[in-house]
Amino acid sequence: MASRRNVKYSRLAVDEDDYYDDGNRSRHDPRFNYTPKAFDKIPWKSISLAVFLLLLGCLLLLLSFFIFTGHMEGESSQAYGLLGLGCLAFLPGFYETRIAYYSWRGAQGYRFSSIPDY
Repeated sequence: MASRRNVKYSRLAVDEDDYYDDGNRSRHDPRFNYTPKAFDKIPWKSISLAVFLLLLGCLLLLLSFFIFTGHMEGESSQAYGLLGLGCLAFLPGFYETRIAYYSWRGAQGYRFSSIPDY
């Protein structure tokens, strides 16, 4: 198989838009100047799901605590199950609710676009 080693390359034409007023070459891509309205949209369904998971997780953790301490009847295996489910519900609920709260407060680095919209 023969290779093409004698290929001559030429420079592409320079576009006038690639330069600033002072003549420096621009490294900024104008496609990224667009800021969609999705940054300003509040995902109400996702926030309500996050608050629901937070409350459900707190309830399940509280029930497991009552079973562990003997204030409620139940076996320790039930308490461990409620503890595991409570952690699985509480952690994502707390995380998403925290992002929504800080976005609502206007904290730097937090935006509603960080929360997935369903």
